[in-house]
Amino acid sequence: MRSLLLAVCLVLALHCGEAAVSCNTVIADLYPCLSYVTQGGPVPTLCCNGLTTLKSQAQTSVDRQGVCRCIKSAIGGLTLSPRTIQNALELPSKCGVDLPYKFSPSTDCDSETSRKS
Repeated sequence: MRSLLLAVCLVLALHCGEAAVSCNTVIADLYPCLSYVTQGGPVPTLCCNGLTTLKSQAQTSVDRQGVCRCIKSAIGGLTLSPRTIQNALELPSKCGVDLPYKFSPSTDCDSETSRKS
């Protein structure tokens, strides 16, 4: 009986430690932002909607770290110029969304995402 209880507790602990937001969701929410990041101009409304959605979905530190890592991975696939990085960094403020991490390849997802925004 004890081993069964221990197994159930372990499964629950592992489940609670998993990020609820998948990278596919993050990429889908941020895809409308790609034109702004790469070319500048006006920020698309769908981009701001995606940022708002991501913020509402990532309520725990684990979720925020997962979203941050997905964003870093996506940014890593872009050709980065100083302007591209600046555009990515400006997105949250231009959309009026306070995120607990920066859209930058140098973001430390473990430390910056521990605060709740």
